[in-house]
Amino acid sequence: MTGPGGVLLVIGDVATDIVALLGGPLAPATDTAARISLRPGGSAANTAAWAARSGAEVRLLARVGADFADWHRAELLACGVHPVLTVDPQAATATVIALVDAAAERSFLTDSGAAHHLGPADWDPALLAGVGRLHLSGYLLFSAPGRALARVAITAARAAGVPVSVDPASTGFLAELGPAAFLAAVAGAQLLLPNLAEARLLSGTADPARAAERLSADFGQAVVTLGAAGALAAERGELRAVVPGVATAAVDSTGAGDAFTGAFLAARLAGADLAAATAAGCRTGATAVTVIGGRPARN
Repeated sequence: MTGPGGVLLVIGDVATDIVALLGGPLAPATDTAARISLRPGGSAANTAAWAARSGAEVRLLARVGADFADWHRAELLACGVHPVLTVDPQAATATVIALVDAAAERSFLTDSGAAHHLGPADWDPALLAGVGRLHLSGYLLFSAPGRALARVAITAARAAGVPVSVDPASTGFLAELGPAAFLAAVAGAQLLLPNLAEARLLSGTADPARAAERLSADFGQAVVTLGAAGALAAERGELRAVVPGVATAAVDSTGAGDAFTGAFLAARLAGADLAAATAAGCRTGATAVTVIGGRPARN
């Protein structure tokens, strides 16, 4: 049964994560001890999983390779997400190597694989049936087919009266594409959910509050995550909420932003206001850093 706020439709990436918890600084030209595990990941898939954990009904559109398609479908279903996965006939599933240091900070090596080919051919207007919110992972915007799909999905959502949110996802890829091209690709979205580095890059200002205000003036709403320090929420050019972080013992920060976004969107679908949804995101982000990988822990 569809929830009171409707279904959350997420579009973006599914990836196979190889997570390495480093035992010390990375040693060039020799071995570094690490705890290594294989995990389901992808920013969009992680967001969908955390939103489902937070009580939302979630539908995910993504593209995978035949190599891990069955595994990813089963993992998403186990998280309560309804996966709509296209199996790419040639490309392998996206793969991410996450190097996590002693401070729980992570660096990524990314092979986008099949996710790079997600495009308009994967769209079906029926995906919007019962949808209360559309969310786009920023990784979708870093390929030409993905940007074309974003335009199709945003246009269809706006015509149906469905609000649209975007997570910029990656400062590295964002800088390569360019802020102007990114902002043009997501024109029509009403909510931006960047981290601080992304907000600074997109707004052109270093001040976190001012960055949130500038981006909200363009999009209507902007929520800037500050890691352990919490988050800022702004609407129509004015700062509306300053939410502190939640103290926790961090193990792995992979997927913390996705967890924040998933919980925030689930709260908004359930009727929470901007400040309350931001607080829900902070609580869930704090939970996410206590587990290895980007998905909720399963009992």
